[in-house]
Amino acid sequence: MNAHQNTPTSKDSSVTVIGLGPMGQAMTRTLLAAGHPVTVWNRTASRADGLVADGATLAATPGEAVEASDLVILSLTDYRAMYDILDRAAASLTGRTLVNLSSDTPGRTREAATWAAGHGAAFLTGGVMVPAPMVGTPASQVYYSGDAPVFERHREALARLGTPRYLGADPGLAQLMYQAQLAVFLTTLSGLMHATAMLGSAGTPAKEALPELLTFTDSIGAMLRAGEEHPGAALDAGEHPGDLSTVTMMGATSDHIVETSTSLGLDLALPLAVQAHYRRAIEDGHGGDNWTRIIDSIRGRG
Repeated sequence: MNAHQNTPTSKDSSVTVIGLGPMGQAMTRTLLAAGHPVTVWNRTASRADGLVADGATLAATPGEAVEASDLVILSLTDYRAMYDILDRAAASLTGRTLVNLSSDTPGRTREAATWAAGHGAAFLTGGVMVPAPMVGTPASQVYYSGDAPVFERHREALARLGTPRYLGADPGLAQLMYQAQLAVFLTTLSGLMHATAMLGSAGTPAKEALPELLTFTDSIGAMLRAGEEHPGAALDAGEHPGDLSTVTMMGATSDHIVETSTSLGLDLALPLAVQAHYRRAIEDGHGGDNWTRIIDSIRGRG
């Protein structure tokens, strides 16, 4: 077992991890370092070699992996993979707690909770909000939803992976929060690459462009909090005061980005999508409102 263990090993503290991509491997090593006996399983068994050397136990089958622990953590591509793997181990699920940290839709997450209950297993949904190298560090946090007593029963082990944030009983809540966070993340990544391509057209290398862009990205949260004690409160109240910025002003900026990108021969998918938000708000007569008014069309008209 890992030399950095700080808790005694026992059957009650054992954990199974199914899925050994970068995230599954990071979680396994974090749990081992905290003193948990960990059983692992992966379709490609060789991915477990390094983990076994660190003290993990490789199960021969999914059923054997499930039976090794009361707490079974899944780190897979999507929920379909869970069915593909655990359908073969359905007889072993009774009395276990499945914690699925895989990405999918809230609807499929709720269906999975029903499926697990049908096999006598408790079910928690989770969303890990850091990349694999940050799992188990103070910066790591993980959203969970599902049955509260089940969550509390396993809180100590789950806290090894990152600060647990429990959202409520609906299994879909953690998945929805995860997808919402990733909507911000992925859009930001695309924005960074688009901006890097813009600057690259003038000969600015990425190693110079990205540090400047990341400095600006880091300041966006502070900008949005400035002058607003409770961010989002005005949105909840349906208020969009345009005293600091307006839809028209931000829309003009989006026009300039589209024009610049067009002149540089760049892909226009991202800037046109942003531009469309502001144009719809202006068409609906909200040009003088704050930029937050674009949420109307994002929410949908129906």
